Formats: sequence, C-alpha cells, structure tokens
Amino acid sequence: MHSKLPKSSPKAIIYEDQILYVCLATHPITRGHVVIVWKKDVPDLHRLAERDYDYLMDTVNSVRNAMLKALKIRKVYLIYMDEVRHVHWHLIPRYNEKGFDVFLHKPIKITDFSLASKIKRHLVFK
Repeated sequence: MHSKLPKSSPKAIIYEDQILYVCLATHPITRGHVVIVWKKDVPDLHRLAERDYDYLMDTVNSVRNAMLKALKIRKVYLIYMDEVRHVHWHLIPRYNEKGFDVFLHKPIKITDFSLASKIKRHLVFK
C-alpha cells in the first residue's frame, strides 16, 4: 500500500478486498463523500491493466448505486483526482447544489461514521 495515503478509521470502511478499499472521506465536502482507493502503488489511471481498470470501474459503479439508494439522492459526482499521484476516485453526493457549487463546500473532518454501514447495506456487486 502507498505510504502517503491517509489512514481511514475502520468505522469508515464500506468495502475492502485485497485490491482496493472504499471508505467515507476523512474530510468530506458533502455528507456521504466516499473515496475508492487502489491499494497497489499505481501513480495514474492509465497504468492499470485493462482487467484492473474494469474491476475498479465496476466497483465505482456499484458504490455509486449504493450511495444513490442509501442517501436518497439523484446525483453522485465521480471525480478522478491525482493530487497524491495514486489511483483513487472521489464519489461526491450532490444534494441541493447546482453544478459546480458542490465544490464550494469547505471540507470538515468527520467523527460520525454511521453512513458507512448505511451505504454498505445497499452495496451490490454485479
């Protein structure tokens, strides 16, 4: 695992296997902001093998669907960012914001991880 990646509270973990993990963001910009992190040290998405990319994107889709149901929302923004040069996706719920206004929220450290189990209950892999 990449040593520079932030550690998540075990309570924040929604799903984990030997390849990746899914957790609530430690400093979400909206309630229910989720991060999907590739465990191996891969600096950019284009460096993943095709089957690994497919697995990652299937996971992104399954988590997005679980978030839509658990949070009772209609939109989840899928954001690939490489500010830490490690493959990970941000899944950011959109509530009443319009367009890019969701990014105007100031991230706040969370201490309540109850949404993790709520999202997990709706998680279905195809």
